[in-house]
Amino acid sequence: MTLMQLESFAAGQWVAPSGKVRKIYSAVTGEEIAEAGSDKLDFQQMIDFAKQKGGPALRKMTFHDRARMLKALATYLNDRRDPLYELSYKTGATLADSKIDIDGGIGTVFVYASKGRREMPDAHIYPDGDLEILSRNGTFLGQHYCTPLLGVAVHINAFNFPVWGMLEKLAPTLLAGVPAIVKPATSTSYVTEACVKMMVESGILPEGAIQLVMGGTGDLLDRLDCQDVVSFTGSAATASYLKSNDNIQKNGVRFIAEQDSLNASVLGPDVTPKTPEFDLFVKEVLREMTAKAGQKCTAIRRMVVPDAQVQNVIDALSAKLAKNVIGDPTAEGTRMGALASLDQKKDVLEKAAEIGSECELVFGDQNNLPLNGEGLENGAFVAPMLFHCKDPDKATIVHCTEAFGPVATVMGYRDLGHAIELMNKGGGSLVASVITHDADVARELTMGAAAWHGRLYFNNRDSMKESTGHGSPLPHMVHGGPGRAGGGEELGGVRGVTHYMQRTAVQGSPDLLTGIGGTYVKGARFKEGPAHPFTRTFHELEIGETIQTKSRTVTLEDIEHFAHFTGDTFYAHMDEEAAEANPFFPGRVAHGYLLLSFAAGLFVQPDPGPVLANTGLNSLSFQKPVSPGDEVRVTLTVKRKTKRTDEYGEVRWHVNMFNQDDEQVAEYELLTMVAFERT
Repeated sequence: MTLMQLESFAAGQWVAPSGKVRKIYSAVTGEEIAEAGSDKLDFQQMIDFAKQKGGPALRKMTFHDRARMLKALATYLNDRRDPLYELSYKTGATLADSKIDIDGGIGTVFVYASKGRREMPDAHIYPDGDLEILSRNGTFLGQHYCTPLLGVAVHINAFNFPVWGMLEKLAPTLLAGVPAIVKPATSTSYVTEACVKMMVESGILPEGAIQLVMGGTGDLLDRLDCQDVVSFTGSAATASYLKSNDNIQKNGVRFIAEQDSLNASVLGPDVTPKTPEFDLFVKEVLREMTAKAGQKCTAIRRMVVPDAQVQNVIDALSAKLAKNVIGDPTAEGTRMGALASLDQKKDVLEKAAEIGSECELVFGDQNNLPLNGEGLENGAFVAPMLFHCKDPDKATIVHCTEAFGPVATVMGYRDLGHAIELMNKGGGSLVASVITHDADVARELTMGAAAWHGRLYFNNRDSMKESTGHGSPLPHMVHGGPGRAGGGEELGGVRGVTHYMQRTAVQGSPDLLTGIGGTYVKGARFKEGPAHPFTRTFHELEIGETIQTKSRTVTLEDIEHFAHFTGDTFYAHMDEEAAEANPFFPGRVAHGYLLLSFAAGLFVQPDPGPVLANTGLNSLSFQKPVSPGDEVRVTLTVKRKTKRTDEYGEVRWHVNMFNQDDEQVAEYELLTMVAFERT
């Protein structure tokens, strides 16, 4: 068999392994399959290449440009998954395991592509939060803006997810406009290398957007500064070692850590073997013990169950584990493959022995492990191990030692307070799950345990058919946790993008903030267009372009007609005496929605034109009531423009309504779709 010579991708070139190379072995057969080494790499050159080539190219693009780039990349990889599956088998992963890694990673890129288009502006600067009014008359304002860091993101990934681990970091990084240097764990890096080669061959990413280190990081961390980010996934020991790097500390380099986690799953006190939640609990634990052979940072390590259900859980789970077929991941019938390496097998068995020193092994015989397939005697296979901790209050090892494989422990609790105490003994985790049909139980556990966990996953008969599972981090939700879990945070939608950006408090006049953010800020000078804005195409409209309408008098007849026509006969509109008794109204007043209708009548241009549809209305507020005899007028201003397709874009309008005394009576944001060309 020809050994794979795993290449790094540095400064736009593929570099073969050299110097002190590391041998890589198949997790299934134990045979040598690849070599990797990075002695030839010039890490300063890689950093400079990222900052001089990749960064400027990415920052030249808007968030939407980068989102479209991510969608194209995900589509390209999605059409080329089969070769990645074939390589993934050598890591010990079954096809189902590989789909979690490969399909999950590609799916994450798709999600970030979508979120970039839907939740971020078609601009270079991301406004974070609402505008802050810092002066009496609104001439001095503040806004938090996020801009891309001017450095490089160094991604140091774990062995268990060679594709997802890379892509879940890469997607928000590239969307932020920051180039990345990817360092996969060596033992499974051949899958990562194949995926990066596909990305490079696609030509979708600009030069310098991604580089790859196959081997050690050398002095890479010694060369970073405060514009750079290190995002790490792995053991707590390695995270501590890397984070304590003198240069990281001296230069304030951002360090995001996602590390060891003794995740717990709680069986609610309302659950018995006769309820659907009991079977759900056993199913969830079984999946988390056997998927990826338990090599998931989110896998269930501790089961916290009512004392009365401990033996029932042990019996039910043992029966399921006994049917679990272990062996060659390509062999028919195999449900669980091997650990990623022989080193990993050694580590898991050592950690399991430590747990066994204070817990009873109730399932799992390493000396009697039938394997499905041939030539597997040198593979990294282990049997699932189920422990019972009889006294979890006195035990310590089970709450601080993670066997990163198919190992889990059952422990009993007396009441919810005790369950919360046991959950939190893990010292901080990525996820804790609770299987219950009782909302009071869910609330009490949330109040008592949320501070110690990055994610709480509740499931029961109502959600079980559509739930994503205890161990599935989703790109929409935060992935990370406090304490032992590293104190870092990844994913979480746009939150994950801002980890690679600088949040800056920007202060100035409305005109300046409008120019900086590309979004009209109330109080900025109006621009007068050459024609009614509804007659102008998407590209012709300018931010700040405004029309100011004539006035209309609101009559009592208008109010009564609207009330009878719509059925809204609320007393404030129809009963003078009752309205006067209301502290908010001087007497009968116009309906708020009547005013909206009048606003549209004042600013709409009725002829066919580029405006295709009204698609929404946001942030509606009423500041002052309008009485019969009052006059109202409207200003309509182009607030923001966003391209949506190749034919039309979304225009957001700022709408203000005033009375005859120039007092604001209503304000809202109107959304329309506007064509690029006149029809």
